[in-house]
Amino acid sequence: MADEIKSLDQLNEAVSGEAAVLADADAPREPVRDELGRAYATGKRKDAVARVWIKPGSGKVSVNGKDMGTYFARPVLQMILRQPFTVAGVEDQFDVQATVKGGGLSGQAGAVKHGISKALQLYDPSLRGALKAAGFLTRDSRVVERKKFGRRKARRSFQFSKR
Repeated sequence: MADEIKSLDQLNEAVSGEAAVLADADAPREPVRDELGRAYATGKRKDAVARVWIKPGSGKVSVNGKDMGTYFARPVLQMILRQPFTVAGVEDQFDVQATVKGGGLSGQAGAVKHGISKALQLYDPSLRGALKAAGFLTRDSRVVERKKFGRRKARRSFQFSKR
């Protein structure tokens, strides 16, 4: 009987401990900024990885030391980079400094967009709801499938010849 009481006490302690953890999860998020007032995040898309810093400013976007219009010459890619600001309603309020490696231009634009979205929600946690609803905080996990042996590509077979 005493063993049962001890186990019930342990169960109650465990439940109260879980309730405390859940209460912490419901607590409002705190902004995460460095000593220079910037928020940092890493964005990924396909094989591209972007390191993104945002700080309050006039809306200047710099990618690998170049202006956004120079690095991403296609208007569609520039539009992709502006989407997080439009959804969050903070156009021309943040300067962005990004370095991106790997992949092609489209994947790099997606990586920078993911990084900007994560950095925005770290800088101002109240923007998280809008960014999450738009799907910008979710990493697009689609990557190129590896080539298999005995095949010409990942799934494509060699051409069949009857004779």
